[in-house]
Amino acid sequence: QVQVMESGGGLVQPGGSLRLACAASGIARSVNRMGWYRQAPGKERELVAGLSGDSTNYADSVKGRFTISRNNAKNTVYLQMNSLKPEDTAVYYCYADLISTYWGQGTQVTVSS
Repeated sequence: QVQVMESGGGLVQPGGSLRLACAASGIARSVNRMGWYRQAPGKERELVAGLSGDSTNYADSVKGRFTISRNNAKNTVYLQMNSLKPEDTAVYYCYADLISTYWGQGTQVTVSS
């Protein structure tokens, strides 16, 4: 059974940093596509950062501030978030694309003074 689990959310002041981690388990091979979406209250879910093979893509709003990376051996993906802004406040969801897309339950990130 495939499971996707996020960790690392929390409360941080504007300008601060957080590192999210996401582990996909129950998979016998390396997952090619993993990444992060987020959903703020009253807004639609949006792509934050994604990895496909060696390629990465980022939302314009996080370019230069967020970095996605992975550990292939562990099917784990990370999201390093720097220079956080109040508008980054959201629930962050990790996904893993296999034949189907698997989602984690989400981790709350709150940027507030």
